[in-house]
Order: sequence, then C-alpha cells, then structure tokens
Amino acid sequence: MSAWSSTKARRVLKALLNIGWSIKRETGGSHRVLQRDGWSDFVFSFHDGTEIGPKMLARIAKHTGLSPSDL
Repeated sequence: MSAWSSTKARRVLKALLNIGWSIKRETGGSHRVLQRDGWSDFVFSFHDGTEIGPKMLARIAKHTGLSPSDL
C-alpha cells in the first residue's frame, strides 16, 4: 500500500508553498513554475480542483521533496 492517498491539487500546491517553494511565474491556465533554492524549477500543471492520485504524488515528491506528512 502506498504512503500517499489521493488529494486535491490546491492542497498539494499549498503544501509545496509551506515547505519553501514559491511561484516563479504562472500562465493563464493551470501551469505554474515553482522555484526553491537548491532545487531545479518544477512545473506544477494541475487545476486546483483536480484530484491527484498516489502515483503522481510520488512523482511530485521525487522532484520537490514533498512528504506525506506535509499534506
């Protein structure tokens, strides 16, 4: 069983901002480029109401340092 459970994109974005990521720029749609010192820029491309599943959360965590306890 995965340590991750499905959650809304707005909650994931809020958690990323809380662990030190900031929004570098936004497009008119769902794409946001996030930045954090010591990490490569990360493109967060989900609408706020979108449900993100465990596999995608694990991928996001790999690139951002997010952990299940951050949510």
